[in-house]
Amino acid sequence: MGGRIVAVQTRNGDYVTVKVEKDRERRTWYMMNGTIRKNIAPGTHVMVVQKQDQRTGKLTEGIVQRLLTKSPVHPRGIKVMLIDGIVGRVQEIKE
Repeated sequence: MGGRIVAVQTRNGDYVTVKVEKDRERRTWYMMNGTIRKNIAPGTHVMVVQKQDQRTGKLTEGIVQRLLTKSPVHPRGIKVMLIDGIVGRVQEIKE
């Protein structure tokens, strides 16, 4: 699936960048990034950046155990705890 990057305005007026991919079966667009809380649930396969890896951008793969960010949108990614105890901000949602 190909994707494109778009800017989306949040409730508080900030803009975040979002990777949007086209679902070929339903012909609809949906957001596949880690900045929107409703896109992430326990059990979701994700790529996160840990605090110590923010400068390098190194991603860690895992399964979400619980969501730590309470707000519906966060510009740097929703903070989650993975099942192996790693805490990081979601950068990518895997399928």
